[in-house]
Amino acid sequence: MEDREISDILIRWYEENKRDLPWRRTSDPYLVWISEIILQQTRVVQGLEYFNRFTERFPNVAALAMADEDEVMKYWQGLGYYSRARNLHAAAKSMNGVFPKTYPEVLALKGVGEYTAAAQQIMNDFDGVFPRTREEVLSLRGIGDYTAAAICSFAYRLPYATVDGNVFRVLARLFDVDLPIDGGEGKKYFTALAQSLLDERRPDLFNQAMMEFGALQCVPKSPDCECCPLNGKCLGLAARRVERLPVKSGKTVVKPRYFNYLYIHGQGMTLLSKRTGNDIWRNLYEFPLIETERAVTWEELSGMAVFQELFDGIEKVEITREYVAKKHVLSHRVIYPVFYEIRVDSFSECMGKYLKVPDNRVGEYAVSRLIQSYLEVRDGLLF
Repeated sequence: MEDREISDILIRWYEENKRDLPWRRTSDPYLVWISEIILQQTRVVQGLEYFNRFTERFPNVAALAMADEDEVMKYWQGLGYYSRARNLHAAAKSMNGVFPKTYPEVLALKGVGEYTAAAQQIMNDFDGVFPRTREEVLSLRGIGDYTAAAICSFAYRLPYATVDGNVFRVLARLFDVDLPIDGGEGKKYFTALAQSLLDERRPDLFNQAMMEFGALQCVPKSPDCECCPLNGKCLGLAARRVERLPVKSGKTVVKPRYFNYLYIHGQGMTLLSKRTGNDIWRNLYEFPLIETERAVTWEELSGMAVFQELFDGIEKVEITREYVAKKHVLSHRVIYPVFYEIRVDSFSECMGKYLKVPDNRVGEYAVSRLIQSYLEVRDGLLF
């Protein structure tokens, strides 16, 4: 009875306070999928613009699957976590134009090997139809427990609780739980706790209510507990521990990296490089890069062998601007970037490995948020 009462209070609060958002007005699993991936990495205010732009260009699975990866990355530009965009694109290609309709099917696409097998399974066993069960949804590449539960509850009204950062915070305070939310034991405990509270008659409303409650009412800092409809049931409030919950186990060790970007242009052309490898910026474009072990001056950089080789044989090399950008923080890295704008009268043989792009078309290429921020500053958008 207590669990049902909490659920009813949350849903009533949600119906009175919810924000009008486009992904809440649809049960299309594709649109739910896109919204959940976007909202995992940005706030609703920022994510709304990206959602509208992305879904206007790619309104369904077929449109996304048929698109070129460079175009997909361009529409994702600025959101970060570019591997998620690549996973979206790869998963869409595997669906044969139709979103899976079972939870097990959606769960199938994770690693490349598993993804290939799961795509074959969807084609052979599910006739290209988007999975409808949790297990099937989890098989989709780039989809974990949270996103699978969101798709299945919002699109299909299946009884699976979604547990994101907002839900962790609400549950930790409501039940005064000090298990670290970033540890395996804590995640299992909170997932089971959310599932025990779930209103199986209205799983979609319950999950939306929990997340919205954490986003608007039970906020990280200085929540308004006096006006909270659950204040009479909140064990964390009774114990005066609200501000200390939820608990995290510790901070991630962050490694500094020093990037020296060379914005080389001449004869109406600019040099770009397409990143390879398996890092988060794979297949995005950037300027020629020299990474150093520490911050260096222009004199030190231009004296390095790799720099000398790059500009070998060029008569006129003129540095027109040096811009020290703000540090760029990633999950396990802090990048300290410096941009050097360099005008040349010709291009060296060594520069042949780079892509030559007309100056007025640089903005058409998908770049990281770091490069995008520099281009905006350079164009005077942020002055």
